[in-house]
Order: sequence, then structure tokens, then C-alpha cells
Amino acid sequence: MLKKLKAALGFDIKAEAYAYGHDPEYGYLSAQKVPERWVKTTCGYCSVGCGMVVGVREGKIVSVHGDQDHPVNRGTLCPKGLSEHQTVASPNRAQVPLLRNRSGVLERVPWEHAYRAMVAGVREVQARHGLESFAVLSTGQLVTEEFYALGKLVQLGFHTPNYDGNTTLCMSSAVAGYKQSFGSDGPPGSYLGLQTAEVVFLIGANIADNHPVLWHHLNQNENRTLIVCDPRKTKTAMLADIYLPIRPRGDIDLLNGLIHLVIEHGYARREFIDAHTRGFAELEAHCRAYPLEVVAARTGLPPKLIWDAFQTIARAEKVFFAWTMGINHSTQGTDAVSLINTLALITGNIGRTGAAPMSITGQCNAMGSREFSFTSSMPGYRKFEKQEDRRELAGLWGIGAQQLPSRRGLAYPDIVDAILEGKIRALWVIATNPVLSFPDQARLQEALGRLDLLVVQDGFHPTATTELADLVLPAAIWGEKEGSYTNSERRASRVRAAVPPPGEAKPDFEIFLDLARYLGVGDHLFPGWRGPEDAFAEIRRVSAGRLCDYSGMSYAQMEAQGGIQWPCDEQHPQGCDSLYAAGIFPTEDGRAHLLFASAEKGPEEVDRIYPLLLNTGRTVEHWHTGTKTRGVPILAKLAPEAWVEINPQTARRYAIGPHDRVSLISARGRVDGLLVRISETIGPEQVFVPFHFAEQCVNKLTLPAFDPKSREPNYKQCAVRLERYRQPLP
Repeated sequence: MLKKLKAALGFDIKAEAYAYGHDPEYGYLSAQKVPERWVKTTCGYCSVGCGMVVGVREGKIVSVHGDQDHPVNRGTLCPKGLSEHQTVASPNRAQVPLLRNRSGVLERVPWEHAYRAMVAGVREVQARHGLESFAVLSTGQLVTEEFYALGKLVQLGFHTPNYDGNTTLCMSSAVAGYKQSFGSDGPPGSYLGLQTAEVVFLIGANIADNHPVLWHHLNQNENRTLIVCDPRKTKTAMLADIYLPIRPRGDIDLLNGLIHLVIEHGYARREFIDAHTRGFAELEAHCRAYPLEVVAARTGLPPKLIWDAFQTIARAEKVFFAWTMGINHSTQGTDAVSLINTLALITGNIGRTGAAPMSITGQCNAMGSREFSFTSSMPGYRKFEKQEDRRELAGLWGIGAQQLPSRRGLAYPDIVDAILEGKIRALWVIATNPVLSFPDQARLQEALGRLDLLVVQDGFHPTATTELADLVLPAAIWGEKEGSYTNSERRASRVRAAVPPPGEAKPDFEIFLDLARYLGVGDHLFPGWRGPEDAFAEIRRVSAGRLCDYSGMSYAQMEAQGGIQWPCDEQHPQGCDSLYAAGIFPTEDGRAHLLFASAEKGPEEVDRIYPLLLNTGRTVEHWHTGTKTRGVPILAKLAPEAWVEINPQTARRYAIGPHDRVSLISARGRVDGLLVRISETIGPEQVFVPFHFAEQCVNKLTLPAFDPKSREPNYKQCAVRLERYRQPLP
């Protein structure tokens, strides 16, 4: 068996055993894999926040394994985590600053030259077109201390409010939904909910594939009932007790229908509702329009399935509601999140372990970005428009409140629009690859081509975005820098440097401080700062008394506990499992809002020319645009290229067989040569394509339609047609 696997995968399993999870049965490690020292850290991929132990030998990371003591994963890791050390040694690492010369070629320059070129270029653009003509697009993968430093640098150093992150592309609807319902961002639950709930309701969340370590948490709960709602019969759906194969964009109608049934049949927790919420009468009136038969017709679900799901939820004492991109990636994502929160509130599922609504975040530190980066809110979840919040933060920083913006700057898609309109002329892109990740790729590329200055700061080069840059700043990545990440359950964990970055690359934190010095604001913005721990000390002060309170945390305590869940203060010195236990919410009157919404038509309907709905998503082997994972040999072998998943009925209609190659075409572009997978996991009028592959970039097809409240893209449904692929003649 081992020989067959070796032949199929192209590596010696025994020699690689430790790199992919140490198994004692192998009995030995190759000499090159025996570490000289071990470094504990946190995984740099998704939001689960797994603890890891990194093995270092001769100044190189040679292996990783799960941290047995970390409460999130207890030693387990997914395929990406098990091979994460190989990203550090990727051949396409960015190692030196590059500046485009007069001939249009990127050439190596000293750091001092790069800094001067960037500062001079930004200042020139701002002098000609105004301070807001400069914008910044960041990521969810920096450490929290870097996000905090970057926010101060952008707002108070470069004096532009136009700063957002790629977290808007995946989590902003959850943020906006929390704010609408509870008055603040912040996931109310924790992973213990998966282990202790009587009912787990996953809607638009395929954790078995996309967050497999969370499936281990769910598996520890032997007595739970699992409900999964998803248009695709994913691996998670296959393991459900109740599977709801909902019609795409049916979530609003289903949630309205479940709320109606809860109220109509007397399961609403009126004592809790009357004491801790507002808006019940309006909600009740709205949901009368959603009787079971109407909801069944609109969602495509059999009435009995809806009834069974309702009964299961309504009769349970503890229901854990969780969702990911299947809810968020919609022009009505914010409304759907608010409806999930409303369903949780009226059934009393808030403020208790195992009873909460909880978004499962996308990137490793999207939470740190949300809390302290100065994008969708000011540090500590302070509101731009609230004068009291501006005064408080200004006082902590020793500046005048008038120096802080009274409104949020442009969100990610609005920055792209402003570039096309000529209002933004310079852009700084940090640790993200928008040429592949943003919807309607051709439109994004047109926007970048209109800039006077494009600076890209990344750990990798070339990428689709760095190749367009006027200036490339090489940055350290996971395994090469210090700080902390905060995961989906609000757990802040330590991130440690095991090795130095390659060549002349620097940690992002150091780059931000250097740029502040070249701007002449270093001593003002970062007084006495020497490293990330100085930023963390300020974060503790800035967050004290806020919902996301870090004031009781320390690096030493994080390492000792395996991370700490905020709020962590005098009242909760070990952190806090659940938010809103007292039923008091950060709203004007302390009450949660019971919100409702009606389903709207999708931004693009199928028709005779484009008769299929495209759904996009992830696969367990790869990460986002593949910048990191596609350079890892084992992951590249397991998933070497994109594919399209189609239903057998669709295959027969188009006379297509397994492993044929097809093209998908939308009104915006085409993707050729997709390998066909025929499966009943997807409906006859739908197709599914993963979005990790540059050569077959699915965002050539997706449409630039966004949630008006959160500005998150509608990646999940666009109209396409399918054609047999005809390879061009050589």
C-alpha cells in the first residue's frame, strides 16, 4: 500500500511522515527532518486558529505538527496546515524590493530607494488630486499588531480614510449583520457550542471540507442533531441528520418561514424577548406572509423537511447556528445574517455555551483586522460617526479628535469604482491578490491599469498582482514574524517567528514603522515602539472596557493557555466563552434588534443564453488564490487544476462525460478547459467551480454585484452557459 501511495503521490511517505503529521508507527525520521529546536505558533491559513509546533534545523523549517496542548485542535491539522512549512521555502518568494524602471521592467533597488519612491509617489498623487486619491487594500493574514500599526499609519500618516481589506470579500456581511442585530461586531459563540449544543444548524457552511478541524469538534458531540442547509450536497450535508437542499438564494425565505413557525406555534421565548429585544410585533406581522406552503414553493424544499427542521430547532434548549460564505456571499448577505440572529434571539439561543449564532470567519486573522485595523470601524469596535468614540480614542492617542475621520472611507468595491472614475490614482495592496480574487476580473484589471502608482507588498512574487506593480515590497510570511492572530471564536493566540524571512524581505510591522519614519511621523505615531509587543501593549489600553477587551491578556498568558478568548479583563481573567450572557447588548437601549427582510431577485437570472447558475467555493487542498498552496508539491498533486461539478442530468443534456473538458461562459468572460466531474451533489440547473486556480480563474465569470450594506460581493450565483471545450490548434 505504501509503495502504491508513493508512486501515486511522488514522495516517500515514511521520510515525509513527520512533515504531514507524526505517526509513531513509522518509527524514524530522515536525518534532514530531525529538528534541532521547536517553536510553538498558530496556523496562518483559515480562521479556525489551530496551534502548531514548528521544527527548525539549520535555520530552516523542516516540519510541522499539531500542538497537542492547544485547545482549538488538540494536535490535529488539515492538509494545508500539515504542509504549511513548505510555503516558507516556496521558489516564488519575494526577496528584494523591485521598482519599475523607465523601460517598464521591475528592477532591484535598495530598501531606502523603495521607501523614498513610495512616499514621494503617494505625496505627488495626493498633492495633485487630494489626500483621498490614495487608497489601501489589505488582508486578513497580517498579525493583529501589524493591522493596528497599519491603521494608524494610513489614517494619521498618509491622511486617507480609503482603507479596506479583502476581508470585505468574505466576512463583511457577518460584520454588518452583527451590528444590525446586536449593536456591534463580534461572534457571540465559541467552538464549545459545536461540542455541547443539542442541535447544530449549519447554513451555507461546508466545514467538513473547508474547516475540517471544526468537524472534529462537532464529532465529539455524540448526542446532537445536525441540520445542514446548502444547495450542494457537500461532505458536511452527507453527514447531516436533516439535509435541506435549498434552491440558490432561498435562505431569506427559509429563515422567514422558520421564524413564522416558531411564533405561530408558540415556541417564541416571550419572557426573554420582552426583556432583552425590540421589534417583535413588527417581526410577527412581517412573517405572517411566510406560511409553510409558500416557503416550500419558494425554496424548493419539501414541506416536511422544513417542518422537521423547525420542530428540531424549536424544541431544543441549546441550538448552535453557524454559517460561512454560503450566507455572506450574496447581495442580501447582511439581511440573511440578521435573520439568523433573529431566529436565535426569539428561541432564546444567545449568551450560553452551545446556544448562539456564530459566523465561521474566513482568514486566520480576519477577526484581528475587524477589531483593530481601522477599516470598518475604529480600533476597539469604535464607530466613526460617534463623537464620543472619536474623543475617547483621540484622548488615548494624545491627539485632537478632529484628526480622526467622522465617516468610514470607501469599502473595497467602492475603491475599485473610484479608480475607474479617476478619483483614486494611487493604490497600496498588502498581502492579497485582487487580480484573481475580485469579481469580474477584466474590470479589476482595467482599474489597476488606470493608476498612476501601484505598490504591492507581498511575501510572494511573481503573482498576478505583483506583475502589474510599479513597486514591489518583499514581506515576511507565517513562520517568519511575531505577533498574534484572533480566530473565529475570539481566541487570540501567539504567532512566533521560527526563521528569518528570505533575502531582504522584512516583517510587515517593520515596513510600516520604516514608512512612518520616511513620512516623518514615526515618533508621533509609534513612540518608543521596537516590536509587535509594544503595539500589543497599546492594543490592551485601547480595548480596555470595550466589547473586544484585550486588557487582561499578555503574550505569556496566551502561550500558557493556548490562546485567550476576549473579553479578557478583571471580570474574565481567563477569557470568556460566550457574549451577552446577561442579555445586555451594545445598542442605544441595551436591547437586541429583531430584524426582518424580504427576498429580492438575484442580481443575475438564468435565461436561454445563460441557463445555468454558477456557484464558487473552496476545496480542502488549497487556499484562496493558490499563492501559497499551489507551490506545495503534495497539495498540487492532490488538486492540480480546477474542475467543474455538474449534475448527471446536465451531463446528459450536453452529451458530456466524466473527465471531458468544457468551457464556461458568462456575460463577462469565459474559462476554458475545465475538467468535468459528474455528481449528484449539485442540482441540474447549477454548476460548481473552485476559485483557487489562476489558469482557470473563475472570477472572469463572476459579476460585480455587492450587498448594499456590507459591500460584500455576490460570488455565489451568476448565469453561465456550458460548451464542450475545443482546444485551439497549435
